[in-house]
Amino acid sequence: MSGKPLGMTATTSATPVATTPPRLDHGDAAAVEKLLTRLLAEVARLDSVPPDSDFFHDLGADSLLMAHFCARVRKQPGLPPVSMKDVYQHPTIRGLSAALSASASASASAAAAAAAAVRPADPPVATREPSTEVSASPAAAPAAPGDPLGRPRPVLCGLLQLLSYLGYALLIAVIVTRGYAWIAAGSGPLDDYLRSVAFGAAVLLLLCALPIAAKWLLVGRWRPRRIRVWSLGYVRFWLVRTLVRTNPLVLSVGSPLYSLYLRALGARVGRGVTVLSRSVPVCTDLLSIGDHTVVRKDALISCYRARDAVIETGPVSLGRGVVVSESTVLDIRTSMGDGAQLGHASSLHAGQAVPDGERWHGSPAQPADADFHGVEAARCGSVRRALHTVGQLLFAALVVAPLAVGGVDVLLSKAPQLAVVLETGPSALTTWTFYADLLAGTALVFFAAIPLALLVLAAVSRLVGRIVVPGRVYPLFGFHHALHRLSTVLTNRRSLTRLFGDSTAIVHYLRWIGYDLSHVEQTGSNFGTVVKHESPLMSQVGSGTMVADGLSLMNADYSSTSFRLSPTRIGARNFLGNKVSYPTRGRTGDNCLLATKVMVPVDGPIRENVGLLGSPSFEIPRSVLRDSSFEDIHTGEERRRRLAAKNRHNAMTMAWHLLTAWLYFFLVTVLYTGAADLYVQTGVWALALANAVLLPFTILYYVLVERIVTRFAPLGSLFCSIYDVRFWRRERYWKVPSEAYLQALNGTPFKTAVWRMLRVRIGRNVFDDGCGLPERSMVTIGDGCTLNAGSVVQCHSQEDGAFKSEPSSLGAGCTLGVGAFVHYGVDVGAHAFLDTDCFLMKGETVPDGDRWTGNPARPAELPDEGDGGGGEVR
Repeated sequence: MSGKPLGMTATTSATPVATTPPRLDHGDAAAVEKLLTRLLAEVARLDSVPPDSDFFHDLGADSLLMAHFCARVRKQPGLPPVSMKDVYQHPTIRGLSAALSASASASASAAAAAAAAVRPADPPVATREPSTEVSASPAAAPAAPGDPLGRPRPVLCGLLQLLSYLGYALLIAVIVTRGYAWIAAGSGPLDDYLRSVAFGAAVLLLLCALPIAAKWLLVGRWRPRRIRVWSLGYVRFWLVRTLVRTNPLVLSVGSPLYSLYLRALGARVGRGVTVLSRSVPVCTDLLSIGDHTVVRKDALISCYRARDAVIETGPVSLGRGVVVSESTVLDIRTSMGDGAQLGHASSLHAGQAVPDGERWHGSPAQPADADFHGVEAARCGSVRRALHTVGQLLFAALVVAPLAVGGVDVLLSKAPQLAVVLETGPSALTTWTFYADLLAGTALVFFAAIPLALLVLAAVSRLVGRIVVPGRVYPLFGFHHALHRLSTVLTNRRSLTRLFGDSTAIVHYLRWIGYDLSHVEQTGSNFGTVVKHESPLMSQVGSGTMVADGLSLMNADYSSTSFRLSPTRIGARNFLGNKVSYPTRGRTGDNCLLATKVMVPVDGPIRENVGLLGSPSFEIPRSVLRDSSFEDIHTGEERRRRLAAKNRHNAMTMAWHLLTAWLYFFLVTVLYTGAADLYVQTGVWALALANAVLLPFTILYYVLVERIVTRFAPLGSLFCSIYDVRFWRRERYWKVPSEAYLQALNGTPFKTAVWRMLRVRIGRNVFDDGCGLPERSMVTIGDGCTLNAGSVVQCHSQEDGAFKSEPSSLGAGCTLGVGAFVHYGVDVGAHAFLDTDCFLMKGETVPDGDRWTGNPARPAELPDEGDGGGGEVR
């Protein structure tokens, strides 16, 4: 939900141009102005367009309409490409004409100078070093989308991945059954505890060591290379990636133990490094991090990417004392020199290098003046780090592992329903009283957990708030840091924000855990289902502000040795789009629009009564004429009546959500109860079968739930108020079905099959490494597309009280880069490439084979730097 909404016209297509205009002379401003005037009149269906009229304030246009206008302009010969950023910076025909004419003249002059400088005898200029050239042999060319010769590859790959999953299910079953039998033979509570400690420590050691051993045995050292997806080499890559990212050591992120884990995987990590991002690098031998560097939360540094059905691995190098801020993406073959800084909501594209001591921001990053360091250093030496690591290991071995193992012991031997099964045999499973008791037991556990969790969260938040003082600098890995991390982990409960989000209840929940929301102007959609923070007591949101999904409040500033809590204040009457990370030093005030993926400025004047778009951000209109479309139902008695109806509908949606989650919990309990019964007869194979069935059962269950929800409210194009029942049904669609299970299918051909089950129009040989589709049935994906981790195709937008939704399509063979975001009403042509972390705005049309980059996305000015992967495809 971001950007600017659809304008006063609902038209999304323009009348075709009768004739193609002649090619324009460079710098002919009068001819450019005449052509642009005619094109805008046709697109907006206006009789006349005064050259000095503002597109947004005078003509009532919006970003969707202007995106269609930009697409028409790009098709005209003699004009340079025009982007939405150009439109916002030059919001009149006359201003835009002058800018395009100047750009065309500059481009022509540069081309002429370059042509004059080239001598026929000169050898061709090398664009890459020879060591990174890709072989031009036929083997290096990716298979064409839909090529029947490529069909056995995904089948064989899927079979090997399935066998890996079944083998892991069997391994877990063997470990659990053997451990339970040994613990059950204990002579008393103390002996049971000691056995639980010993067994839990052994299991923890095995689960931590297995991914590390698998990496070295299957891959050895990662090197720059290209790996064709679905090949045998890709199977090894996928298996290692899956194991290293599910290692229990991932839970130690932000601690010295996590740095030791990265070193064990081959990364060169210096002294005093702090990594707060939970996204584990995969090709770790290609990662180098200098001393006293800090990598903050939500940073994506994987050392690989996918392009045209090929995995490309490459190095990422961070020098000494580097700061990598929140919500950043570092592509392969990027580097940052000593003391360099990268701002939040920014990215480095392949080949970019930040020199020593420089500060960069934006997507792609460029030099900046702002300081992103945030907090001064504190004393945090090797002794403190070593003691913290030892404490973590002891806590895991003496507390966490025995509790987990003891929980299994209680489940298998003390639960009344399971005791009946073990005592009476299979006949217990055929009695209705057994299932009635199991229903009651699971309902008690499930529904009692919610008020208990609310009490714990409120208590922890307020206790920590009394001890950790805002504004004071604390060293990492001490008492205050431990309390802060405990509060952060406990109060960021995704299940609770999903339950209460998109409803009136969300403001009460956020206040309960410590948010300062001033005087709430209730809309029924004040916050979405994804809101996170680092300290709820430091989170302040002004009256009348509405927030879409994905807000991250950055309440803590970190260095490699210290942290400091500070209030994060969002002004009144704001609207925040999707995936906005708001820093403690954000320079925005009241009545602002913060667009999707915007980089909130941390320097300069306070921005008020404006919109901000892009990274780095620039100003756009706060509102357009369409914003007044529903004013008659957003005020007075009509609004109160509709809000009451929305509350009733949302309450039913929350009940659906809880019911489906509880039913899933009950059925999984039945599954493992049956396994416990069969264990008496078949041994370990019963539990192995239950482990193997769990994932396919989860998939089928939630596919069925989604089919039922969309059966009563099919998705489609929509333009309405948030007080329209059609919007409430869309909120139900987002809340009731779960999508978490899809993460287990990333990088496998099974995900494409599940997308089809969810009514995605998807072609063959699509590689999906972690793409999100909030509206599955409104997305079309062509044959052979490559979807990278963190990419999103979102077919809706909300701004203030208006909601808009339209389908988007990706042509055959196109690639979405890591973290790329595609909005609604978008048409991406065949074999197009959307670069790392780009934001393709609503209504855009990307021509076949084009490369677009940036936030907001625009046609790339520089040629593609190529794969640089180091050799031919394997």
